[in-house]
Amino acid sequence: MTVSSPLLVVGKHGQLATSLRHFGGEAVTCVGRPEVDLDHPEKFAALLDRLKPSFVVNAAAWTAVDAAEDEEDAADRANHTGPARLAEECARRDIPFLHVSTDYVFNGKKGQPYTEEDPICPESAYGRTKAAGEQAILATEGKNIILRTAWVYSPYGKNFVKTMLALGTKHPELRVVGDQQGNPTSSDDLAQAILAIVGVVKRTGWKPSYGGIFHATGGGDAATWFELARATLECAEAYGQKMPKMTAIGTKDWPTPAPRPADSRLDNSKLARIFGVTLPDWRATLAQTVKQLKQH
Repeated sequence: MTVSSPLLVVGKHGQLATSLRHFGGEAVTCVGRPEVDLDHPEKFAALLDRLKPSFVVNAAAWTAVDAAEDEEDAADRANHTGPARLAEECARRDIPFLHVSTDYVFNGKKGQPYTEEDPICPESAYGRTKAAGEQAILATEGKNIILRTAWVYSPYGKNFVKTMLALGTKHPELRVVGDQQGNPTSSDDLAQAILAIVGVVKRTGWKPSYGGIFHATGGGDAATWFELARATLECAEAYGQKMPKMTAIGTKDWPTPAPRPADSRLDNSKLARIFGVTLPDWRATLAQTVKQLKQH
């Protein structure tokens, strides 16, 4: 899918930026370091004045969840103060701004999929900085869309699916956490959803209902990390990769510096209702991702 009006993506080398560039074609301009850096928000005004985009997507973030526990100030600049400044500059120029956030703003204790109306309750430094970024962006009162997503995988960069494929070629047995569940999401599917949102805004003009928080994760049933790993390696069997013995373990058996939400499922119905956008079943896109990785 392509969009005909200029779309500026902040974040040049990440999974989502790569997907947006792939599906958006020449209508998408991706910028990153050193040209623009969330640590140096003083560059944003000149960038926007030079490129004059009709829509801005922030796909840049601090995503090293465990490292954020020791470097919360740096994570806060990338996830909170930097994006907030970018939103302010967009608001001054009346440019719609879409910011990508995370399921980690919740603690995972609800027991049901989270809606956009549920109170945030992050338990990690990463989640706190992302939550602060959401609140600061909304406070700018610009044309702001916040898109929470989760468990992003793709053929690009570093992600859980690529890690499992690599480990599966090296180890006859894998132990994977089986008591955390969420919604696996392809960055390609997320990118196409964002381009669809941009298209809706362009066709209809901005409406008040477009502003605020939306959830956007892969369709189909939720999964645990163990189930996602097993589905990944089952797809790889079709390309000659041997299936290792797999064991589901508990979170307590795989401790990490940052706590993970045990159940971070997100309800995507608002996105479908307001924008008419739904993401495909993650299992179908996972099969395409594994095929692309194994063939190339």
